[in-house]
Amino acid sequence: MYTGVVRHTGRIASVDEYHDGAVLDVETPDLGAEPGDSVAVDGVCLTVEATTDQGFRAFASSETVACTALVDRAGDEVNLEAPISLRDALDGHLTKGTVDAVATVERVDREAADGTWTYHVAIPEGHAAHVAAKGAVALDGVSLTVDRVDDDRGTFAVAVVPETRDRTTLSERGAGDGVHFEADVLARYAVRASEVET
Repeated sequence: MYTGVVRHTGRIASVDEYHDGAVLDVETPDLGAEPGDSVAVDGVCLTVEATTDQGFRAFASSETVACTALVDRAGDEVNLEAPISLRDALDGHLTKGTVDAVATVERVDREAADGTWTYHVAIPEGHAAHVAAKGAVALDGVSLTVDRVDDDRGTFAVAVVPETRDRTTLSERGAGDGVHFEADVLARYAVRASEVET
């Protein structure tokens, strides 16, 4: 489990695709990760297979490749987060690192008064019930609160404060870019419970 509070970034140095997935080499400051540990890479939970002089190597399954944009991010900076322990503060919201879809950023507006940036993001197909005003989402592994939902346009808006924008790769995302979308796990269970007869 993660919190979506990103404290480190790294770079996907290379991606080697295979029929059953892909191997990623990630350059990063020392996270203390060892083989077998989990690391969220742009919100995608991956298992460290080996450490390297520059960082670590991880395998992404074919399912992970299919529902994320990781293989397209070779050479790009990425958000990194180590999993939390039960002793850690929960500053964001609980995320699992299981990306639901790649969502498209429709536009980014800057609020001049306080420097906050508002990202308007298309709701991925099948996830409208998982997005609610004042609820939580993770975009590229960053925990964010939904400001508002525009059902007519099929979008939602999140406010990104300068500190978050400066510390993460959200500063690199603009209109037309894809971001990894993970719905709040509590929203998933609430929707599922409403669908199942008891």
